[in-house]
Amino acid sequence: MRFLHTADWHIGKKLHGFDLAEEQIDAFEQVKKIALQQKVDAVVIAGDLYDRSLPSELAVEQLNQMIIELNLKLKKPILAISGNHDSATRLNTGHEWFKATQYYLSTNLVEALQPIEFEDTQFFLLPYFQPYQARNLFEDPTLVEVNTALKRIIKEMKMKFNPLKKHILVAHFFVAGSSKTDSETKIEVGGLNAVPAELLCDFDYVALGHLHNKDALKEEKIKYSGSLLKFSASEANLKKGVWIVDTDPFKCTFIPLIPLRDVVVLTNSYQELISPKTAKQIPRETYVAIKLTDKAIIPDVMNSLRNYYPRIISLERAYGREDNDAEKEDVNLNLDPMELLTNFFHEITDEELSSEQKKWAAESLGTLEKEADL
Repeated sequence: MRFLHTADWHIGKKLHGFDLAEEQIDAFEQVKKIALQQKVDAVVIAGDLYDRSLPSELAVEQLNQMIIELNLKLKKPILAISGNHDSATRLNTGHEWFKATQYYLSTNLVEALQPIEFEDTQFFLLPYFQPYQARNLFEDPTLVEVNTALKRIIKEMKMKFNPLKKHILVAHFFVAGSSKTDSETKIEVGGLNAVPAELLCDFDYVALGHLHNKDALKEEKIKYSGSLLKFSASEANLKKGVWIVDTDPFKCTFIPLIPLRDVVVLTNSYQELISPKTAKQIPRETYVAIKLTDKAIIPDVMNSLRNYYPRIISLERAYGREDNDAEKEDVNLNLDPMELLTNFFHEITDEELSSEQKKWAAESLGTLEKEADL
């Protein structure tokens, strides 16, 4: 059997305020093309289909259209699970008729114990779970952390193994020895961040979701697909794509995706960054994380840089900022506290306080003044 392994679509996600809908649609179109070119028998989505448990209407519509394209129009079976970003209950809505089109979606542990059967392969779809769910399912109070719970779950799965078939586990968790990036939410409840790879050795392949780097784990038959897009500056140098997995003989092939808008990190001085020679090398649609090498204060630096790089996702000083004693002497301590805070915020961030931030600050200052009067 040949299947496509993907995960962590995070439909509805924003990158520092920038909407990623266009990028996600473009990445999906590439996945769809790969599925056709590679003539895969099924598509695996290992969790985090949505970015939030309460996705927007636009995100729901976008994901629905993607599932329709793959499953109804291209007639590709889909094997999917809920991840830690998904609401298992909401994602599961309508599951009663999903199987009629070979859309296999697992959002609870009971479903995980029943394999999805293909001609020569069994798929076990294990959604993101917490230890208490295993305790309740098996009525076993000793299942207090993920390793013991997972051992019990895998024991139940192995009882359903057909020795004449290959056995694939689809799961969403952190395997010990893996490396994380900044855009991933930590999963640490009940030890859910430390699943030993040895627990998974009974499967012919483990298709993982949660970590956004395909190279996060160095195991031949236990792999993360990584996310379809770069979701943080820490992922700027990562290759995004999907795995094509052949079960017999076993083979894994990574096929990269070409980003509609890439994420890059620029480390340079302000003058170099605004020079035509440097700026023209970076397409204006690129998402840019900037590390300034200057130590001197640069007035209105963010707005100035946006003239050259409209999609700045972060700005920081590579070596910090130098103290300016002259400016310290110019601070008027007799100013209203709110005005002092506003000036300080602008000095540190080169940005203005938002209306919401001003509201929070005013409420906090009011509370402090009342306490001071007591």
